[in-house]
Amino acid sequence: MTVYQFLLLFLLWVCLPHFSSPEIMFRRTPVPQKRILGARVPRSDGKILHRQKRGWMWNQFFLLEEYTGSDYQYVGKLHSDQDKGDGSLKYILSGDGAGTLFIIDEKTGDIHATRRIDREEKAFYTLRAQAINRRTLRPVEPESEFVIKIHDINDNEPTFPEEIYTASVPEMSVVGTSVVQVTATDADDPSYGNSARVIYSILQGQPYFSVEPETGIIRTALPNMNRENREQYQVVIQAKDMGGQMGGLSGTTTVNITLTDVNDNPPRFPQNTIHLRVLESSPVGTAIGSVKATDADTGKNAEVEYRIIDGDGTDMFDIITEKDMQEGIITVKKPLDYESRRLYTLKVEAENTHVDPRFYYLGPFKDTTIVKISIEDVDEPPVFSRSSYLFEVHEDIEVGTIIGTVMARDPDSTSSPIRFSLDRHTDLDRIFNIHSGNGSLYTSKPLDRELSQWHNLTVIAAEINNPKEMTRVAVFVRILDVNDNAPQFAVFYDTFVCENARPGQLIQTISAVDKDDPLGGQKFFFSLAAVNPNFTVQDNEVIVVLFAALKRQRKKEPLILSKEDIRDNIVSYNDEGGGEEDTQAFDIGTLRNPAAIEEKKLRRDIIPETLFIPRRTPTAPDNADVRDFINERLKEHDLDPTAPPYDSLATYAYEGNDSIAESLSSLESGTTDGDQNYDYLREWGPRFNKLAEMYGGGESDKDA
Repeated sequence: MTVYQFLLLFLLWVCLPHFSSPEIMFRRTPVPQKRILGARVPRSDGKILHRQKRGWMWNQFFLLEEYTGSDYQYVGKLHSDQDKGDGSLKYILSGDGAGTLFIIDEKTGDIHATRRIDREEKAFYTLRAQAINRRTLRPVEPESEFVIKIHDINDNEPTFPEEIYTASVPEMSVVGTSVVQVTATDADDPSYGNSARVIYSILQGQPYFSVEPETGIIRTALPNMNRENREQYQVVIQAKDMGGQMGGLSGTTTVNITLTDVNDNPPRFPQNTIHLRVLESSPVGTAIGSVKATDADTGKNAEVEYRIIDGDGTDMFDIITEKDMQEGIITVKKPLDYESRRLYTLKVEAENTHVDPRFYYLGPFKDTTIVKISIEDVDEPPVFSRSSYLFEVHEDIEVGTIIGTVMARDPDSTSSPIRFSLDRHTDLDRIFNIHSGNGSLYTSKPLDRELSQWHNLTVIAAEINNPKEMTRVAVFVRILDVNDNAPQFAVFYDTFVCENARPGQLIQTISAVDKDDPLGGQKFFFSLAAVNPNFTVQDNEVIVVLFAALKRQRKKEPLILSKEDIRDNIVSYNDEGGGEEDTQAFDIGTLRNPAAIEEKKLRRDIIPETLFIPRRTPTAPDNADVRDFINERLKEHDLDPTAPPYDSLATYAYEGNDSIAESLSSLESGTTDGDQNYDYLREWGPRFNKLAEMYGGGESDKDA
């Protein structure tokens, strides 16, 4: 045998598995060294090549799993070249499963497996072998490690992690749409043969679905699968090893597939015409009925919005979309009247709110129906011509005077007669009454504005044929004032004065009140009821100031002095006026416009002591207010039936505009008379001399 043939056979023997009698040979060689086999290889040029060969170490056994024989399964044989066959050597086995799963014949070196081995539990075992001298117990070979590898057989079927899968896919999906992927695992060795190579197939669910053999992806197989026709599908998938060939093991799983909804169906009204009825007395907002369009889709794909798009009742009725029930609720928008109109027609539209653009070709996604609403008559209560009434009347009218009339009618077609009455809870004093036939309201007792300025009444209108049908309306009566109350002093005055009071000294301020309420405000005119030369009053319209009369002669004597009493009501006063003939003593332009005083002129009725040069100011224009005031007072006196039949003197006061001197009264002053300095009054001219004397007394006032 040549070297080449020897090498070839040697390589074949090494590469092929040996199940019959594997053997490990031990040789006494140094551990670090490797056995080298040399061979001469002739070259083409005649030279001989020396090639080196590696030392081969037998360190692996192979064992089939799932052995079913009755005897121990033979694994292999350990043998040392030091073994002479005389039993002097002893073989020892240690490592994974040594002594339990694997046993060795210490004389022959044969290794056996004591039980059936499952590769899926453990794929290989690592052990160590050693040969020792039985007598000296010394090793004759170094300890060697080897592996027993378990050969796989196809003893495991593919399994799915889930027995039942749940998946979904939208309806109307195109063919080939991925639904779900299922994956099976095989416990066999994927690197040895086809035991773990799995192929998928569909056993149930065709022709609707298919599965990819290599990946297990389930896909749709039919176009336009409609959920409304069928929603649930059950698909059974098989996974088979050995590449799906005959003899392979298989496992199955079930996949429940649901078609999810898409908006591929428009809403539809079940009827072309819907009839509803409503009472004319139904208030605004009343729901009178509902309409509903059906949609084969579900969820938001079935949501519908309702609206009124046409008809003669669009301003009388409204429609509200009820989201939960997906209904259109028709409500009253304005008050109804059977006598005005008895039938209305509406055109109602229902439209999907979520439309899928992919399915526009299946539209339009809306529908319409006609709704006819009949108005039913009811016996309605009377209706007043106004929502409320306001009457104004003077307090001095006679009892029985009509102050106003309320009107009401029966809105029904029968037009029943109306009876009016007063709600006595609103007129406990029975001051008013009403004519039951025509609604005229009149007084039954005298009125007094000072007791009650307003009367809030309630008038009832009821049908004579059906008194239960009644309506109420508010009637407000305002009592207008007339001057029927005399002024009264605000308090009782008990006035004291010192006997040595200085003339012109203020001794009492008097005010009055009046229950009446004239439009221009309360204005009073004060005078002394009895003539008393010791006192005089100063009229300030509302309040009056009582002064001590002047008892001493003035230095300025009037040129014209008449003490003749024509009548008792004509008295002589030491004032600044000169009577009707006096046109220069006091300029009424000061009242018209105190801001503008005419040129000062000397008086003709007194002897001037010094010549006073007045300041020049523009002439005040004529004031219509003052002129009208005087004319009105004169007219009132001429028409007053209680006025005496002889000439009398009447005193009036008119405030006019603000005075350039501001207030001359001490009523608003926080100080006493003695604290004020009134010397400046003497600088204002002769017209203010009287005030200067009254208030400019200095210490004499305090003494008094």
